[in-house]
Amino acid sequence: VQLQASGGGLVQPGGSLRLSCAASGNIFSIDAVGWYRQAPGKQREVVASIAGGGSTYYVDSVEGRFTISGDAAKKTVYLQMNTLKPEDTAVYYCNARIKSYVLGPFNDYWGQGTLVTVSS
Repeated sequence: VQLQASGGGLVQPGGSLRLSCAASGNIFSIDAVGWYRQAPGKQREVVASIAGGGSTYYVDSVEGRFTISGDAAKKTVYLQMNTLKPEDTAVYYCNARIKSYVLGPFNDYWGQGTLVTVSS
């Protein structure tokens, strides 16, 4: 199983970016997918998550600006980031709990990270 994160880049304050996290490999089901970020000198924090049933969670600092969504057919989860601020600058990682076999356990997988820089 692999997670491929993409969509990062340099954007001015107030701008938008959309991150993608695509899962591939031997996948029977995906339980939940989360986006995390780690800024220089800071601990990794959860930004948003979406469960298999569609329920979502957002950290307070991004509530109302970021939207997490998923496309089950493409096995891809998106993070639409609007009204970006300099403090959103970080490496963004996706994480997914995936079961590869019907009777197998859910395992955690991480994408490689994509850098988001918000600066004028």
